[in-house]
Amino acid sequence: MTGTALSDKKYRVYSEYKKSGVRFFDYIPKHWAISKVRFISSFGRGLGITKANLKDNGVPCVSYGEVHSKYGFEVDPTKHDLKCVDEEYLKTSPDALLSKGDFVFADTSEDIDGSGNFTQLVSDEILFAGYHTVVVRPNSDNYYRFLAYVFDSSEYRTQIRDAVKGVKVFSVTQAILKNTNVWLPTYEEQQKIANFLDHETAKIDTLIAKQEKLIALLKEKRQAVISHAVTRGLNPDTPMKDSDVEWLGEVPEHWVVSPLKYYSKMQGGFAFSSSDFCESGIQLLKIANVYQNRLALERQPTFLNETYLSSHNDFVVTNGDILMSLTGTLGKQDYGFAVLVEDNNEFLLNQRVAKINSVKRNICQEYLLFSLWSDSYLSQLYSLPSGTKQANLSNDDVMGIVIAFPSTIKEQQDIVQYVGTKLERFKLLNDRCTKKIDLLKERKTALISAAVTGKIDVRNWQNND
Repeated sequence: MTGTALSDKKYRVYSEYKKSGVRFFDYIPKHWAISKVRFISSFGRGLGITKANLKDNGVPCVSYGEVHSKYGFEVDPTKHDLKCVDEEYLKTSPDALLSKGDFVFADTSEDIDGSGNFTQLVSDEILFAGYHTVVVRPNSDNYYRFLAYVFDSSEYRTQIRDAVKGVKVFSVTQAILKNTNVWLPTYEEQQKIANFLDHETAKIDTLIAKQEKLIALLKEKRQAVISHAVTRGLNPDTPMKDSDVEWLGEVPEHWVVSPLKYYSKMQGGFAFSSSDFCESGIQLLKIANVYQNRLALERQPTFLNETYLSSHNDFVVTNGDILMSLTGTLGKQDYGFAVLVEDNNEFLLNQRVAKINSVKRNICQEYLLFSLWSDSYLSQLYSLPSGTKQANLSNDDVMGIVIAFPSTIKEQQDIVQYVGTKLERFKLLNDRCTKKIDLLKERKTALISAAVTGKIDVRNWQNND
């Protein structure tokens, strides 16, 4: 067998290969062995606890949520901010304690791609496996770090995805993990492969982090451009006046300063019954669809029969409407998102989402949208009391906030054009960064797969950095 999973020719291949016997890839080096995970590991379960048992102090604990969202691949209590459990569990549940090199798999996933997500303890610190987890403890015959890369490879994860059952929630059981195949060179060779991957993937991760930092900086710059334009205007020499609003500060002297309610109207959504939902028809716009200031129609699509258009006319959404999400998590800025509908289809509006439209010719819809995105507006919005456990905005909350706007539509349109041009530029740069990140992730995935399946031979690799 010749060739590799990578596009370049910098890596050698092994001299001889054999059939792998694994359905998801064909060949492995001739001297490698195939084994089931149950033959090289012991198994256990995490603590039988819930979120209510977690606290800020005690013994660190990693549960399925952290595996999915925060500390995938590896975890270290000295570096990562983990919730804790009471020290009493050291006496009552010692089997859920991890040792260095142990794996913690999430036993459920909300999507098929997350099936097989895991983390590995990479230090000698005390750590519990938490709720909804399966513990895999590899024996000492194999190098734990090499096994981590095997478990992270697309060839291994495909086995799990092929075996899991579920519709909305996918379950990863001990039986599934025990029956998966792994491929094993000698211990010494495992170490060399792991050392190679540690070094090469770290370089890729550094490049990814730089692109992610650039995206964050672009987001900050984008927000600054919007906020400055709708509170200060485009002419730096314009005389200014005090707005008498703390969050606004000074605004151009000829601008209008007014609560939103005097120039706009707001219509809340309707509490449609889930029993009326169907497979197709008119899409219902929910909080999930008003996401990060974009209309995300692909998120949790829900439909109603078209007859609801006539019977619920007040809740019809059309092209040009501005929508805002009114509910989120208390203490987090995950609500108050505003989007401009730019779609010729009609929609229906669900509860806890509202549509906002200018009612006078004094303010144009696009300028209104940028005002709702500005720091001055959002600072006022997030300073409002909005519930005890869940953040809930009322119509009065949204409409009582003060905005500033030019007295002429022409100046508003000039600002809209200026900001729109800037946003297009930011989007272009953001898309380039995102594409680079995707390519780097693809490179990383290909490199891991090539190394741990023997498509490339790194036994003679040396760190020359």
